[in-house]
Amino acid sequence: MSIHSATAAPSDAEHTRSVVGEFLAARAAGDIGRLVALFADEVDWLLAENPAVPWIRPRSTAAECAAQLTELMEHTVPEDARASVDTFLVDGKDAVLMGHLSGTVRATGRSFQGPFALRVTVEDGRITRHHLYENSLSVAEACATP
Repeated sequence: MSIHSATAAPSDAEHTRSVVGEFLAARAAGDIGRLVALFADEVDWLLAENPAVPWIRPRSTAAECAAQLTELMEHTVPEDARASVDTFLVDGKDAVLMGHLSGTVRATGRSFQGPFALRVTVEDGRITRHHLYENSLSVAEACATP
């Protein structure tokens, strides 16, 4: 027989949801220091290669992953950036967020938009996996000089 106390440790799913919520809040606030703290020392980072897009490149450390936000803000118009999360699924240490994002590339004045899916894994309170799937064609077209 198992007895659970009212002060039982949170489940993996509850912990994952909490860390991903902190990640989303830190991104929205532009809090690079908090993002560095949330990413693990080594991260399984995946974002489709897109040579036309200056903020999309391979990353693997906490600092590199957090810097993606800075690079994105340097190359896009912050006032035009939009992201909405329509679905937030959690299964143990894994979370999947689905939604829509849009923005405008500063250098070209062209906009991009489309759906996205983000798979995040949280281990020991830090993000160890960050796989983003987005409308990379729309982003590349917005970066292309007309």
